[in-house]
Parts: sequence; C-alpha cells; structure tokens
Amino acid sequence: MNNLEIFNSFCGQSSKMVTEKYSTSFYKASSLFHPEIRQHIYNIYGFVRLADEIVDTFHDYDKAKLMAEFEQNYESAKENGISLNPILHSFCLTQREKNIPQHLVDAFLHSMKMDLGEIKDLNDEKYNEYIYGSAEVVGLMCLKVFVNGNEKEYEKLKPYAQSLGAAFQKINFLRDINADFTDLNRTYFPGVDFKNFSKQDKITIEKDIANDFEHAKIGIKMLPISSKLAVFMAYKYYFNLLKKIRRTKPELLLTKRIRVSNARKMYLFGEMILNKNLNLL
Repeated sequence: MNNLEIFNSFCGQSSKMVTEKYSTSFYKASSLFHPEIRQHIYNIYGFVRLADEIVDTFHDYDKAKLMAEFEQNYESAKENGISLNPILHSFCLTQREKNIPQHLVDAFLHSMKMDLGEIKDLNDEKYNEYIYGSAEVVGLMCLKVFVNGNEKEYEKLKPYAQSLGAAFQKINFLRDINADFTDLNRTYFPGVDFKNFSKQDKITIEKDIANDFEHAKIGIKMLPISSKLAVFMAYKYYFNLLKKIRRTKPELLLTKRIRVSNARKMYLFGEMILNKNLNLL
C-alpha cells in the first residue's frame, strides 16, 4: 500500500467513524451492504452528516460562515482531486468513481442553506424543493452506488429512491417537531400550525408518508442483492418509527422525541439476517 492509498484508507475510516458515532441504527444496517458498496455509503453519509450538523447543531458559531467554508472546501476538493479534510476527500472519491451528478450535490447544499434562514410558512413548492434537496437527492446518490454505472437501472429505480428519501425525511420532521419548532423555530409542513397541531393534521401527514413508503417498497424489491438487504432494513426501521408515531397523540409529539427501542432494533436486524439466510428476500 503506497502513501496515497494509506491516506485514502484513513479518510474512508473517518467517514465510517462519523456514520458509527452519529447513527448507530444506520451503521448497523450498513453492515448488510456488500463490502464493495459499504465504504461508498459511509462516504456519502459523512458528507451529508457534516453539512447537517452545521445547520442543526453549531448554534454558538457563525453557521453561515461555516457552511460557506464547507462548500468552498468541497469545491476545492472536487477541483484538485484531494483534500486534507478526510470527509470531503472520501466523498469526492465516491462522487468521481460512481459518477454522482453535480446537480444532486448542488441541490443538497441548497437545502442545507435554506435551513440557515427561517423555515416557516413554506408553500407546497418550497416544501417539495426542500425535501428534494435534503433527502431525495441523498437517496439518488446512494442509488448511483447501488447500480454501479447501469444508467438504465438508475432511471428505472430513481422515482422509488426519491420516495424512500422523502418518507425518511418526513418521519424525521414528525419525530423532531419539538426540537425543530420549539428550539429552532422551524415549521416544515405547509399549512400546519404547530401551536394548534390537530389529530387530523397528523393523520394527513402520516397518510402522505405511508404512500411514499408503499411506492418505495416497489423499488426496494428491484434492487441488487448487494444493497437490497440494507435498504430494506432501513425501511423497516423507519416504518416501525412511523407506527410508533401513529400511536402517539399530537400533543405528545411536541414534547418528546419518538424512537424505536434498542431491543426492537435488534429484533428487526435479527429478522433480516434470518430472511437473508433463508433466501426469503
């Protein structure tokens, strides 16, 4: 292994560590990816995670400045083919190798910058724009890895990947209402007043998410086996989260963060391993 290979490996390990530290559930599910896919997914996750942390966590710092620096450093990494920021370096390796279109990355960064402003009273167009950039394009980046250059498969599976990304993001919105609305003064869902969040509001949002899930499942079944198990595991985790949210009263969503228990996560993971071994998927 030469020095550049050592550096690339170090950068990849950094992205893997970000995945493990920030999302134990996703990290566990990622073990079901084929090894040739797994590192690329870590690289994508690390990139989007750092951008998300800037807008959601670093409140004591100039977030606009940090985001501008992050974007500038990404552009330099892409142009130069190397970066001393290990997360950006590993993401750019994946972007080049898997031909992730620039417009997907640009849409993601655009939605992150939307979070720097006031997210309130979004109309349907702005809501869909945010969902596309913050979630659907991440699913499309991963899909580029899954199909490994097969553009016909990419175009066929594209709408299903977008539906899955949208479902995940909308569940995150419901799960994080307390932090988003109370702490960050964000209201993502159009036409919903969280000061008077009603049962009907909640049911309408849940039906929309369920439709996204139903559509996404069609595409999951068509994925290569190298990625199908891990994606289905993430699907099952989020679907279980939706079921818990459905059983939760609207007023409680404003005061607590709903989560799937560790025991339930382990059960879902074990069930997936069993199905894999029995060739049931």
